[in-house]
Amino acid sequence: MLDESAELSVSITQIVQRLKGTHLHSQLEKQAKECLHKPEIKLETLKDDVRRLLKASGMTCLPPPRHPRAPPEHTKEPLAYMRKAQVNWEKRILKSLNSMCTELGIPLARKRPVPEQNELTNKWNEMGTDEPGNIETQSPCFHSDMLKVLVGLKNPNNERSEDLTVRSHWGLIQVSLNVRDIPQTVSPPFFISLPSIFLIEHDSAAAQQYSRQGCPTGLRAQLWSLILNTTDDPEAITHYEQLKARVIHHDLLVDNLIYKDVKLTASNDDYYFVFEDYLYQVLLCFSRDTAVLEHFNYNCATPPKSCIQSKSGSEQCAVVYPPNGVIPFHGFSMYVAPLCFLYNEPSKLYSVFREILLRMMGIVSLCLQFERLLQTHLPQLFYHLREIGAQPLRIAFKWIVRAFSGYLSTDQLLLLWDRILGYDSLEIVAVLAAAVFAFRAENLMEVTSLASAEAVLADLSTLKVMPLLQIFLFATSV
Repeated sequence: MLDESAELSVSITQIVQRLKGTHLHSQLEKQAKECLHKPEIKLETLKDDVRRLLKASGMTCLPPPRHPRAPPEHTKEPLAYMRKAQVNWEKRILKSLNSMCTELGIPLARKRPVPEQNELTNKWNEMGTDEPGNIETQSPCFHSDMLKVLVGLKNPNNERSEDLTVRSHWGLIQVSLNVRDIPQTVSPPFFISLPSIFLIEHDSAAAQQYSRQGCPTGLRAQLWSLILNTTDDPEAITHYEQLKARVIHHDLLVDNLIYKDVKLTASNDDYYFVFEDYLYQVLLCFSRDTAVLEHFNYNCATPPKSCIQSKSGSEQCAVVYPPNGVIPFHGFSMYVAPLCFLYNEPSKLYSVFREILLRMMGIVSLCLQFERLLQTHLPQLFYHLREIGAQPLRIAFKWIVRAFSGYLSTDQLLLLWDRILGYDSLEIVAVLAAAVFAFRAENLMEVTSLASAEAVLADLSTLKVMPLLQIFLFATSV
């Protein structure tokens, strides 16, 4: 076991590694150098001062301390059966991608001919008018595929455990993870009066606290950028332009997946179809962004590798594919679509999207939290739905995966995402999913099949997020 001082050192080391190369890191480094010359800063008490400040500010969400000598894969995911499941899932997705490549007779990547490059350059802002290069491609991963894998997760150490309660077998998720209940998930917001927003113009932590109570429509874009530390500096714009050049010069198989996903989701949405061009621009650039690979150093996933050239199976020619290490799944474009209401500059839109996506937490924990909330606070409803073959998670899974994008009206979705950024956690998504079931509980208790339960919960576009959450929180606290 590490003592408190060693744990703090390990946590700080992990945070510094994650910040390296970011704009925030350079800002912090500059501020630290300036602080060293201030008389009130004392080096002998600096460590205690930092620890005390973190506790006082509430910013204590440090990464779990691990021993520096632990293998990298153990640091990223300590549970062996979870690591095994992750590896098998990645192999399955990559095999699906390679099979698609072989069946359709198209390469994973190719350099575009000069005329095609010129045509794409001229149509960069009108890509929505073109059909995908190959309409036969389809996502190698749908929501149903994800859920099937999650349902199959089992901890071998718990198979014969006598500690398992009857309730733990009610749900689809059968892994033992610590998830929080409602009182621990959503704490009372730290209220800041509206005029003081101008005083926190460059204070990311204060902007995050403010976001917990919901952002004013006219200030949301500014506050989110502040929380995420995205900037309009020339470096960010240059980076976007470099990614755009990569899109123009090379065609990837995953481009077809992106085109197909946008056509099947956002293009058919009454709120988002007008942003089709933006979606292509952002997602195509994202697929080329090798800076995203840094995220895999702290994530249990591993970037997929494939052979671009003909030396199939040769380790020498195995490269990360796509370049960012992320194979788009069905509905992926819906993470970008709501942001188009806030940012009309592609480089800014891209920066915000990338930072939000890289903050996403594990889907397993969210699903387990949702089921436990229902089991704890609405056990009769959960049991009834289970008995008629309408497991709640089979209905709510698509909401949770998309963080309700495409299901709530845009104004309500942005209010929800305010809280996600404010608390730096997706846990409120699980709480809202449970609140939706509670709100429709009376009707759901009368259904007799999965189809009828889905019909009751088919339309969420009229729901008001905050009143719904407040009613649910009040009802479960009585």
